[in-house]
Amino acid sequence: MKPTAVSADALFEDHRASLQWQWLAGQGASERRFDEVAVREATSGADLVGYLNYIHPYRLQILGGRELAHITADTPEDTARRISRILTLEPPALILADGQSAPDILLAMCERAQIPLFATPESAAFVIDVLRAYLSKHFADRTTMHGVFMDILGLGVLITGESGLGKSELGLELISRGNGLVADDAVDLYRINQTTIEGRCPDLLQNLLEVRGIGLLDIQAIFGETAVRRKMRLKMIVHLVRRETLEREYDRLPHEPLTQNVLGVPVRKVVIQVVAGRNIAVLVEAAVRNAILQLRGINTYDQFVERHRKAMERGD
Repeated sequence: MKPTAVSADALFEDHRASLQWQWLAGQGASERRFDEVAVREATSGADLVGYLNYIHPYRLQILGGRELAHITADTPEDTARRISRILTLEPPALILADGQSAPDILLAMCERAQIPLFATPESAAFVIDVLRAYLSKHFADRTTMHGVFMDILGLGVLITGESGLGKSELGLELISRGNGLVADDAVDLYRINQTTIEGRCPDLLQNLLEVRGIGLLDIQAIFGETAVRRKMRLKMIVHLVRRETLEREYDRLPHEPLTQNVLGVPVRKVVIQVVAGRNIAVLVEAAVRNAILQLRGINTYDQFVERHRKAMERGD
């Protein structure tokens, strides 16, 4: 699921400092929102904001110097007709960029139609970049997964598994080895673009790790600021299983990397058997290092298969 609404007032307040803009007209429409159908059909923030466009309705229309010159060219009647055409597209708001002054007719028509009109001294390109990133995150598909999300050797790793296998204890050991905690128990995941999942910690659980027998630990207070992360991109899932589960459901030596679908994005997955006496933290770090090698194009399994093929050809 993803949210399908953001009000003009929220949009304005969230960017009051960064865009230094003013609200010129349509103050009575502070609750004006994006069209819900347009939001559901949008594949990214780029579908919801852009330069003046007469084809795409229900999007934030950015009016820079060239766009305003086009609108105000020719006679006042032509100007009114062009502005009316823009307003019939029902944009959530109009934004004047490049430090442009709003023509009186634009102010009057936006006020009459109760469509918010913002003005900013920033360039149109900068405004579009800022709002696209904001809308992509705000309207991102999202879900919550159970596990421990960590920064391990610079890679965002989600540790999952059945209850009672020691995920939090493993997280604590990894933190003591210099890695960082993002979230424990509940991880909020957002698809911020077509191929990227970003994980964050719910505000209620910020910096906290729960360990059976000890209770809640404030990781930031115990290990310092460098032991926690605000967010990370999900690159890998480490799934902890018992021996019988591993033997029943997984190959000992898979010929292709395992993946798990998260919000429509395939994420690399490694399965590790939990047995008394195994140093799981070392195994997790080894799996992460191996994943980093694979991301760089170095595949140990393929190298072994090629070595084996050559040995068979030689008759060894």
